[in-house]
Parts: sequence; structure tokens; C-alpha cells
Amino acid sequence: MPRSKAKKTGSRTRGRGHKKGRGAGLRGGRGNAGSHKTKRVMYERVGRIWGRYGFKRPQSVVKASSVTNIREIEENLEMMIKDGIAKKKGDVITVSLLEIGYDKLLSYGTPSKAYRVVVPSASTRAIEKITSAGGEIVNE
Repeated sequence: MPRSKAKKTGSRTRGRGHKKGRGAGLRGGRGNAGSHKTKRVMYERVGRIWGRYGFKRPQSVVKASSVTNIREIEENLEMMIKDGIAKKKGDVITVSLLEIGYDKLLSYGTPSKAYRVVVPSASTRAIEKITSAGGEIVNE
């Protein structure tokens, strides 16, 4: 028993007054009891805690796209050519990002060679960088 509690044993009300320390009635019930009635003001200040709100977007609309950038293509180019994902034809290197599972190309990095990238979508800066290096982006 904690010291402060032990000191009060033997007294009639243990420091709580007469009727206030008997049950949970003075505080309006235990825990969240009465949160929709007597304690409503307190819970409205905290925020919405009961009832339905919001909605869940349908999974046909929500689709996470997997993205890659120009720098990753530059770093993994030799491995892609070795695995047959990228093909070199003259000066232009054709890379099919759709085969790897990427569906968007972002512009981080600078292309050192001319690429022909097959990808469903690409950012505008990625298109600018690839075309300025002498390549092209094919949307499929």
C-alpha cells in the first residue's frame, strides 16, 4: 500500500469527505460512460468519437503506381542489357519498363545516352530530359 494511502487508513473517510468518495457517481460513471450524454461537452472539444463519418474509396479507383527514375535506369543499364530487358540498337538503347513492372518514369537523374523508353506514363521533365539527350518515350 502506498505511503499516502497507508497514512489515511483508520480514518473514517480516508480524506475523501463523506459522500463524494463512495462510488463512480460523482464523476458521472467510470471511463467513457455518459460520453454521449453528460460528458458530451468534454468529448465535443476532443473531436468526433462516435457515429459514422467519412467514406472508403473504391479499390478500382485507388491504384498505387510503381515508379522509377532516369538515374535507376542509368545505374542498372548493364544488368538490364544482360538480362534482356534493354536492347542496344546502334546508338539508341530501348528499355521496356512495363516488362519490369514500372508504370511511370520520373525525372530524377540525367541521361548520358539516347534512350527509347517504353512506359505507360512519364513526367513532363522526364520527357524533356530523354528527348534532349536524343531519345524518345513511347507510351503504351
